[in-house]
Amino acid sequence: MEILIVGSGAIGGFYGGMLSLLPEVNIHFLCRSDYDVVAKEGIEIASPWKNFHFYPTGVLKQGMRSPVVFDYVVVTLKVLPNIFLAKVIGDYVNKKTSILLLQNGVGIEQGVVQAFPENEILSGLAFTCIHRTAPGKIKHLDYGHLSIGSFSKEQSKTASQLSELFNKAGVKCEVAKDIVSARWKKLVWNAPFNPISVLSGGRDTTAILQNKKTLQLVQNVMQEVCHLAELDGHRLADDVASKMIEMTLSMEPYKTSMLLDYESHREMEVEAILGNPLKIAKQHNAKLPYMETLYALLSIMNHES
Repeated sequence: MEILIVGSGAIGGFYGGMLSLLPEVNIHFLCRSDYDVVAKEGIEIASPWKNFHFYPTGVLKQGMRSPVVFDYVVVTLKVLPNIFLAKVIGDYVNKKTSILLLQNGVGIEQGVVQAFPENEILSGLAFTCIHRTAPGKIKHLDYGHLSIGSFSKEQSKTASQLSELFNKAGVKCEVAKDIVSARWKKLVWNAPFNPISVLSGGRDTTAILQNKKTLQLVQNVMQEVCHLAELDGHRLADDVASKMIEMTLSMEPYKTSMLLDYESHREMEVEAILGNPLKIAKQHNAKLPYMETLYALLSIMNHES
């Protein structure tokens, strides 16, 4: 099995590393800024599951040709307006290749479906606390299960096959019957915690929930996401928000990925997490004042970062 991981950051490095433990899998990486380090030194994983160091079967930089025909291309890049995914992965997609978008946000699949109409498009979510501490170095803190599913097919052998590989490697991975609903469910967490962590001056998840005012703001944003998901035909469980808050209180205090991007002066995933949902809200004539306010403020900060 030949798998190309697109992006060697926290998500790509960790899950690619876990799959590399399987003898029947060859893991390749398509890197950007980390290319020199990953090619020479491999990737080091620090995790409560397992500490290990591995060298990918192959390391590529965009534009480099590969003689390998990939079974899966797993995209773990940030969802940013200046990343044109079809251009990034086009040279590595064969007719037999399935593409997994292991990324944040809603409404991110359609462009890939249009660019690769003959390929099966899988969509996936990582429920984990993890970050990249330096090039080629990944620190996994907590959680880590995956939810994947086919965006283009009702029944998918390729999704089941990939899920089996992850589970065999020690990563709990479920095949979701409705991956779009799963995306909305994750947005219930992402939409409040990522923006609030930045706008509150760098608070971690625990600090956000321990303050009554920011806790109330979290709850208000979560309610807006649930309302919008239902308008879009994906009603979530009534207790999804309370369970998300309970789960967050049980985990280690965590700096969100958006906060880490902001502190490192990297572009934040504002469009994927807030902009795209607000476009969907506009289609339904829905007003979401809390999310609209967060989006306006973060959009300004994104340009300044």
